[in-house]
Parts: sequence; C-alpha cells; structure tokens
Amino acid sequence: MTNDTFESLLRAQVGVELDAHTQYIAIAVYFDSEDLPQLAAHFYRQAVEERNHGMMIVQYMLDRDLKVEIPAGKEPKNGFGSVTEPIELALAQEKQVTKQIEALFAAARAEGDVLSEQFLLWFLKEQVEEVASMSTLLTVAQRASGNLFDIENFVAREQVGDGGVDADAPGAAGGAL
Repeated sequence: MTNDTFESLLRAQVGVELDAHTQYIAIAVYFDSEDLPQLAAHFYRQAVEERNHGMMIVQYMLDRDLKVEIPAGKEPKNGFGSVTEPIELALAQEKQVTKQIEALFAAARAEGDVLSEQFLLWFLKEQVEEVASMSTLLTVAQRASGNLFDIENFVAREQVGDGGVDADAPGAAGGAL
C-alpha cells in the first residue's frame, strides 16, 4: 500500500461518519414521529457523536497537512416498518464502520505510519462500544415484543453507550458539539 491508499481511505471515512450522522438524524426523527422521546433523544445524541467523529478525522488531516475534501452525502433511509428496523440498520452501520476503521488501521500499519495508527486506536476502542451498545439496544427492543414503553423505560433508565463523552477523544475541527 502507498501513502495514497491510507489518505484515500481516511478521506472516504469522513464521508462515512457524516453519512452516519445523517442516518442517525433520520432514525431520531422516525422515533420522534412515533412519540418515542427516549429513543429519539438517544439517536439525536448518536447523530452528534457521528458528526464529531467525522470532524475529528478532519482535524487530524488538517494537523497532518493532508488535503481535506468533504464528500457529498448519501441518501439516508427514512421509512421504517417497525421499532426494531432502524436499530437493526444502526447496528449494521456500526459493524460496517468497524470494518472500515480496521482497514484504515491496517493501511496505516502497512505504510509504517505510526502516528495514524495511534490516532486510530481511539476509533477502534469507540467502535467496540458502539457495536456493543447498539447490539444491547436491539436485544432489548426484540425482547420487548412490541411493548414500546419497555424500550422507552430501558433507554431512560440505562445509559446506552458512552454518550459521546470521552476525555481521551481526539479534537474535532470546529470543536466537538
């Protein structure tokens, strides 16, 4: 792999994170429209977290004097047939992002870019938390067997995920929201 491979993957990851931001907004709006305020609030927070992830990568690229281009986003899915469907989509999305971060790390390692390896370690740790928390939320939603109040109570009672707060997180361009 050449340095161009890592940089190309990193640029693409900015778009992936911003697409996740948009998808989580669409999921939050769906839950809001279904009068599920706890789930809506959770996904609005997730949307901000994904935006911050994208801007962390942008800041890293700026700090390393790499060319930054913000790609056009893809269309989010807006309609869902059940309360579990958007959570299933979110889990699949987090698993895909994990694979992409792993590929970024492998490219940095192959190119001998130890600074980028170090930067990506935080994202790898974050993806473990993201997949685990979305998996838990899906399990709870499936076990609730359509009782939406059980899901809402769970989200209100338990902290699902880290809430986007991590003192070790890289800085975000423009500041984290």
